[in-house]
Amino acid sequence: MVFCPEDILLTDRVAVVTGGGTGIGRGIAAGLAAFGASVAIWEQDPETCATAAESIGALGITTDVRDGSQVDSALAQTAAELGTVTILINNAGGTFNSPLLETTENGWDALYRSNLRHVLLCTQRVARAMVDDAVGGSIINITSIEGTRAAPGFAAYAAAKAGVINYTKTAALELAPHGIRVNALAPDYTMTDGLAELATAGLARAAEGMVPMGRAGHVDEMAGAAVFLASSLAGYITGQTIGVDGGTDAGRGWYQHPTTGDYVLGPTS
Repeated sequence: MVFCPEDILLTDRVAVVTGGGTGIGRGIAAGLAAFGASVAIWEQDPETCATAAESIGALGITTDVRDGSQVDSALAQTAAELGTVTILINNAGGTFNSPLLETTENGWDALYRSNLRHVLLCTQRVARAMVDDAVGGSIINITSIEGTRAAPGFAAYAAAKAGVINYTKTAALELAPHGIRVNALAPDYTMTDGLAELATAGLARAAEGMVPMGRAGHVDEMAGAAVFLASSLAGYITGQTIGVDGGTDAGRGWYQHPTTGDYVLGPTS
């Protein structure tokens, strides 16, 4: 047998999760910790950072990852308290509706900085430390299904997420000689705490119609994929974007009819 159940464990590894105070990031941080990693949460909001860190047993560092100097400081503190980082989850991000003809330069720049710029800043600095310490590692970028399809009203966000996917491929090639793997996860409709507070019966029905598996995803399912990619079980996987989307990307516009259950191309009523 070439592998064993223990290969999924992350014991003695140090992980950083950006934007780990809430939602998918917090779920991934908890998952990594559950499988043995020492986890640092880099989160801009001091309250959610502290709360998440306490509940998970992680190191919480209030950090705006869009700022290179703050990333440097957070990495230095993480290394001093936990050791060399060998797992990085670039999860921080955000969006707002911004129709193409109304998008301002400031709006475009804000979405770029929130969703793509920090991926470079964090990856570059963490990877440099891995190379200096001659250790391999796993870098996982959280992109979105919007990075591979049109997103009316969210052009800047979708462009940034598409950039994350391509950056993942290029970084994977450049870092492979150093034993550093770089992959991405692309969620669709995921039931975070914030989304659960806004959820209605109509929203649930919409998810049933949009997602081939008939439901929203859960943050624990994102965490499971992240744990796999971070572990030795994924030791030969790099440069890939894995959709954790219940089959939405595969559907590409095919929906199940609400009455017959048959697949039809286009909207149904």
